[in-house]
Amino acid sequence: MRGLGLVAVLLQVGRVMAWLAPLNPPIRDWQGKRVWVVGASSGIGAALARALAARGARLGLSARSRSGLEAVALDCGIDTVLAAMDVTRPEDFARARDTLLAHWGGIDLLVLCAGTYRPLRAWELESTLIRETLDTNVFGAMVGAAAVIPHLMQRGQGAIALVGSVAGYGGLPKASVYGPSKAALINFAETLHLDLSPKGLGVYLIDPGFVLTPLTARNDFHMPALISAEEAAQEIIAGFARGDFEIHFPRRFTRVLKLLQWLPRRWYFPLIRRLTGL
Repeated sequence: MRGLGLVAVLLQVGRVMAWLAPLNPPIRDWQGKRVWVVGASSGIGAALARALAARGARLGLSARSRSGLEAVALDCGIDTVLAAMDVTRPEDFARARDTLLAHWGGIDLLVLCAGTYRPLRAWELESTLIRETLDTNVFGAMVGAAAVIPHLMQRGQGAIALVGSVAGYGGLPKASVYGPSKAALINFAETLHLDLSPKGLGVYLIDPGFVLTPLTARNDFHMPALISAEEAAQEIIAGFARGDFEIHFPRRFTRVLKLLQWLPRRWYFPLIRRLTGL
């Protein structure tokens, strides 16, 4: 009987350990890892590329700006492969992917950092601005994932990381298009994880708060808990090492926004207006 009791205890411990296990394969050793960073010419993408190169990763850099990529590549080393592209063009994604596969023979991690942001209130909505944001932030990310998923599934290993935003957690002033685009990306990342994790593939969702980049420089309001792109890169790498599904930061800010989502909308709306002053 005692033996059966011990077995029961061990089974319970096993269940608890399974619940506590990382949702993704942790990435701690970057030496020789083949990482494709899309949106690498500035901001978080550029900072992450530099940080990963310093850890021994082999980098493929993509963005629309060839000159911006060349500047980042100078810091990343001679092994870096440049593949300039427009994320809204599926044929560009396919061409860049094939270029990297020809150089490397495989891709270990795709990081989809490319995004656009324009502060917009409801009365400033225009069809061209709506399409520009959704094409880059949503369509571009989905097309990018579609370009590499068959390759990763064939190998049975590898991962995709998508850069969302805390703006996707709930409605915020001046984010009438950007916020919904990032909410869609959060949902997309969750769906990818449901499909791909059982096949041994990683899906990471990166949700930054305010990060000092050329895009946030457009804001004319106070940005709480603002951090540098280099600090953001370190947070992302730490999240990869833990095997997190969602890598959100800075947590002193993101945790507050997560808690706000538990409030009734009757409380949420006036509180957001008071906190933002908008």
